[in-house]
Amino acid sequence: MNAVAILLHVAALLALPPLLLGVIQRTKALWAGRKGPRLLQVYSDLRRLLRKRPVYSQVTTGIFRIAPIVLLASTLVSGAFAPLLGGWAPVSFPYDFVVVAYLWGLGRLFLVLAALDTGSAFEGMGASREATYAAVAEPALFLALGTLAAATGHGALADLVGLGLRGPAEAVVSLACLAAVFVFMQVEAARVPVDDPSTHLELTMIHEVMILDHAGPDLAAIQYASAMKLTICAAFIAALVNPLPGGGLASAAANVVLTLVVAAAVGCVESLVARLRLRAVPQYVLSAVVAALVALLTTSWWQGGGR
Repeated sequence: MNAVAILLHVAALLALPPLLLGVIQRTKALWAGRKGPRLLQVYSDLRRLLRKRPVYSQVTTGIFRIAPIVLLASTLVSGAFAPLLGGWAPVSFPYDFVVVAYLWGLGRLFLVLAALDTGSAFEGMGASREATYAAVAEPALFLALGTLAAATGHGALADLVGLGLRGPAEAVVSLACLAAVFVFMQVEAARVPVDDPSTHLELTMIHEVMILDHAGPDLAAIQYASAMKLTICAAFIAALVNPLPGGGLASAAANVVLTLVVAAAVGCVESLVARLRLRAVPQYVLSAVVAALVALLTTSWWQGGGR
């Protein structure tokens, strides 16, 4: 892998997250019949936050200050394993997706600890919900990725997307795993119908209520990390159906375009589907487990000579 490919990967990892949020916002504005914010408005919002000075409560400890840094750093490192530009990644080794899951878990752990560190009952409530829904969603992710590993014969995250839509069995496995990862993305990135990043009602907030006391660069780091997780999941979904697998500029360009299409799909879902009640979220996440199970059973039938 040459230096140019690595530089393009890093550039995509850093530049795409705000753009994907802009695509989601524009899509939702079109559905609502509004003009909406500029496509690049999120870049300006992040720059505005970086110019502000963070405010820290006297009751918080050092955990509150380092949590945004740990969250952003762990998410950045996980991006090195993701196939952002097709079926390759700068860092790749067998079953590296376990490392990605634990890196995201590390960032979530510090974010939860920071919410508890404030001593706020509301933030503690959000932290409890965040931990609960993450625990419910992670089995669906591992089941989907494990199924792709069995179907492709590879263990690295970047190699799990080589199945494509070549035949009926491959199409069922890819699309079922796509559905499972899409639901996981909604949980991990705090999107509708699991969560609503634009709500300000504490009784229904999950991710947003955890970061009420963060401001300035700290808040920018948290928002950027969340957008980066959305980008990594969207790029993986795009790579699953990329008609140009492998490396090369054509495959990279196709994957970027498909990633933007996934972002538009997220915007459509958020425009057409209402936010679920909190007690209904585990049932919705269960649909991801069911989709992953369909992929697993199809893989077993296919590899057992059922074709």
